[in-house]
Amino acid sequence: MTDRAPVHELRALTGVRGIAAWFVVFYHIRLSIAGLPIGLRDVFTKGYLAVDFFFLLSGFVIWLTWSGRIRTGGMTSIPRFLQKRIARIWPLHLVTLGGAVALALMLRATGRSDAQFVFPELPLHVLLLQNWGFTHLLAWNDPAWSISAELGAYLLFPVLVIAVDWRRLPSLALLSIAAVLLIGLHLAMRAPTLGTDIPRYGLLRCLVEFTTGSIVCALWLRWRDLTWGPVWAGLAAVPLAAAWVAGAPETLVVPAVFAATLLLLALTAGKRGNPFELRWTHYLGEISYATYLSHFILWKAFKLAFVNDATAVSPAKIALYLAMVLLASIALYHLIERPAQRWLNGLPSRPREG
Repeated sequence: MTDRAPVHELRALTGVRGIAAWFVVFYHIRLSIAGLPIGLRDVFTKGYLAVDFFFLLSGFVIWLTWSGRIRTGGMTSIPRFLQKRIARIWPLHLVTLGGAVALALMLRATGRSDAQFVFPELPLHVLLLQNWGFTHLLAWNDPAWSISAELGAYLLFPVLVIAVDWRRLPSLALLSIAAVLLIGLHLAMRAPTLGTDIPRYGLLRCLVEFTTGSIVCALWLRWRDLTWGPVWAGLAAVPLAAAWVAGAPETLVVPAVFAATLLLLALTAGKRGNPFELRWTHYLGEISYATYLSHFILWKAFKLAFVNDATAVSPAKIALYLAMVLLASIALYHLIERPAQRWLNGLPSRPREG
């Protein structure tokens, strides 16, 4: 069984990633925005679920990009895969963590403290091991917990590729496996929300959704030329979303809603007029990792510098903060993330034979 020509990028998925990153931003500031309508606040309250979409999307994209390479190259391709993934996530993580350390040291120097900054746990955060069951609370740069979980998924990904070839399984079997995985996540968490007890469940949440994302990619690869593919994906997403609104458990239905939505977005990528492929939405997606990793520490610093009452920040100050996040994202992407990625990817992935 052979693969078709590789797909370099589905621009719609990049654009959606950018919008999802900003939902996380608004999730973290929602309780501080003075005059925010209750309905909008309730929407932002679920902003943490964007991380679940990230996990599914990551599994989709990495399966699309790397499953064939690892299947063909075998064990010799794994070092290069891990090198590129570490180059993708680690440099910017170190920079934002460094910003958190600088803020913590400044607070100490002025006689203040913040329970967020737990120095004995700092080595775990440097190594991105903080969400592997070694701690009980989130610390330092909160959003980085998901990057720690992603690192676990990256390490297990070659095992997944070697162990199973989704191409050889019938579509019904793939759908059944995805359903079992997501039901298993729901039963294992036994929690009211997907955001419950992240240090305990976050890694499991990532591994299950990442794997499900790889199945969604396999389904897209075989359904992408079907005229009715988007219709079927939409018909799956709508009743699942309706069940969630009606009160079905979030841990059971939301990952399934997002999986069906991801498939729908992939099947409609490249269509004329797709709003997620506009130049500005695509660019927000490109800088979304910088947005995601920088906004939390920037919010802490912003409140220290400009805010007297953290429960009622004026819309003007919120706009200033959001502009700072956008500018910081642009600068970090172009000055740190991309140059560091190019440099690390240029290093040999294996020792030279001499």
